Amino acid sequence: MTSDAQDPTPHELLDQVADATARLLDTVRGLGDGDVIEPSLLPGWTRGHVLAHLARNADSLVNLLIWARTGIETPQYASPFLREFDIDAGAPRPIAEQLRDIEAAANRWSALATTAPPEAWTATVRTRQGRAIPAAEVPWMRLLEVEIHHVDLAASYTPADWPTSFVTRALPRVAGDIANLLTPDIPPFDIQASDLDFTTSLTPGTPTHTVLGPAPSLLAWLIGRSSGEDLSGPLPELPGWR
Repeated sequence: MTSDAQDPTPHELLDQVADATARLLDTVRGLGDGDVIEPSLLPGWTRGHVLAHLARNADSLVNLLIWARTGIETPQYASPFLREFDIDAGAPRPIAEQLRDIEAAANRWSALATTAPPEAWTATVRTRQGRAIPAAEVPWMRLLEVEIHHVDLAASYTPADWPTSFVTRALPRVAGDIANLLTPDIPPFDIQASDLDFTTSLTPGTPTHTVLGPAPSLLAWLIGRSSGEDLSGPLPELPGWR
């Protein structure tokens, strides 16, 4: 991953979101009603929670695109309480209903995103955490949700299935986020991808060791989706990433 690599345009990202969504829907079609109540990889969440969240997240990003188009502030979620309520209420539904909901929400998102005028992508909106971003970041937000939560379903899709285009963009971004959260008591270390041209220090100072492994495995470890058993080198305890 070279530093001069160009970020994809919003429309290139929309193509990636469409492909990722198609893969997700294929996985959901292979689930049964009994699978909905089984645990996901997220503590306290069933697969049904993950599915409900994926649908409601698409709708929340529609809100940000409406904001970008109209200039009228439209929060991503009406409130933290309603966000959690909608996820909990949607979690136990039968798989056919879950599938229809995710597909309809994804179609609403796609219809608005693919017809957004160029000026909408330069508008400033705010995430649910209050972070101001250009609307051009919204497709990336959706891609992160779909790819990561697809893995969280624990239904055959793993970090090894992530497309290289996704990993090459996500890994340096997530590494930068984690680096900002690390405490000074963690010994300096590098992470290095064995399958891509990527090495970075997550802590200041001269690194004492390197965490080495495939880029998807490094990304999964950084975001708490893997214990790092397929990585080499001492693995420090990392803060939670969101």
